[in-house]
Amino acid sequence: MKNQSDSRRTFLKTAATGSLAVLGLPTIIPAHAFGANDRIRVAVIGVNGRGKSHISDFSALPNVEVVTLCDVDNVVAAQRAADFEKKYGRKVKTEQDLRKVYDDKNIDAVSIATPNHWHALAAIWACQAGKDVYVEKPGTHNLKEGRKLIEAANKYNRIVQHGVQLRSSTAIQEAIKLLRDGLIGKVYMARGLVYKWRPDIGNQGNGPVPEGLNWDLWQGPAKAREFSKNYVHYNWHWFWEYGNGDIGNQGIHETDLAMWGLDVGLPEEISSSGGKYLWKDCKETPEVLSSTYNYPKEGKVIQFEVRPWMTNKEDGVEVGNLFYGDKGYMVINGYNDYKTFLGKERTPGPAGHAGGDHFLNFIEAVRARDKSKLNGPVETAHLASGLAHLGNIAYRLGRQLKFDPKKEEFIGDSEANAHLSRQYRAPYALPKQV
Repeated sequence: MKNQSDSRRTFLKTAATGSLAVLGLPTIIPAHAFGANDRIRVAVIGVNGRGKSHISDFSALPNVEVVTLCDVDNVVAAQRAADFEKKYGRKVKTEQDLRKVYDDKNIDAVSIATPNHWHALAAIWACQAGKDVYVEKPGTHNLKEGRKLIEAANKYNRIVQHGVQLRSSTAIQEAIKLLRDGLIGKVYMARGLVYKWRPDIGNQGNGPVPEGLNWDLWQGPAKAREFSKNYVHYNWHWFWEYGNGDIGNQGIHETDLAMWGLDVGLPEEISSSGGKYLWKDCKETPEVLSSTYNYPKEGKVIQFEVRPWMTNKEDGVEVGNLFYGDKGYMVINGYNDYKTFLGKERTPGPAGHAGGDHFLNFIEAVRARDKSKLNGPVETAHLASGLAHLGNIAYRLGRQLKFDPKKEEFIGDSEANAHLSRQYRAPYALPKQV
């Protein structure tokens, strides 16, 4: 009988090959084919960090208009609106509360670049409000949110793109096709690498909430804490209430690619170890993390490494993936490059370098009302994020875990299963029924 992990693999393979027919970006319908009423109006939610790229990338697309900038920090929103007016010669609306964005019937799609703990809830609320969604990685803060997000996208017939932009790289699409075609033989192992410079963040303690920041709204579904500059605006990544460490930050690109390249779903066995070895700061998540995800029934394994500071590269890679087969191996460096090495002599094989436009891909799917056109569909938000979550749970519990991919729960382990969701703070609760 075909199990759920089999169906996931079929989905991932379909998603991979669907855009490979021409090995290039899909042709967007030209702007002149639409009237003024066909312009896609986008709101960007969270504009301090990654959201700045969302603003510029959507603004560069034909017949797409960024109409609203939303941020819980009014100071940030005002600065970004001023930057926008200076660059594009027109004013843009600002909001502090994303719920007001969802009430605006003039907005067609939202682009979510908030901290991780808001991603799934913001996306689900958007689907319920009839908005299409581009949501940054990781699409979820815990495993259970992923299934809810898929349910919402399907129930409300929304186009939901996950921000794993390497899936829109034509070079990476080509690399996946080569793996499928057997270039390096039986592909049995993938390594994901995240070697980023992460400094000591110290400990700034608690303090008054800065003027303009709605601290209650910033915390959203998370347990309430006193305000600290330790969290706002970037270092929330290193605290379990808000972030998921670097495997759940930069690493989602690599967890996604590891699963895509190996053609697997969620694993059956997970182990992780690591810790904080360099800085005596207030981070909660590990600086160094080594995770192993085993697929014994399929004879495959994913290894994942997070390192924070001085380290060697692996075949030139600091952030990327390596795939190993019985006839060679493949190196994927960053988002747009791959190389292959064949045989015992490691003879250089096919290589490629080419980019893509993940935002363009999203807009094309929105225009066509066709989720099959998405390179990073909602299922990737669940699976790629889910792999990171499982590794983090194994690290936090300090032991190997057995997982049932069909039921999406740990086997006979109530302590581990308690980490698959969270206690949500009213009124920012994940809906029981989407």
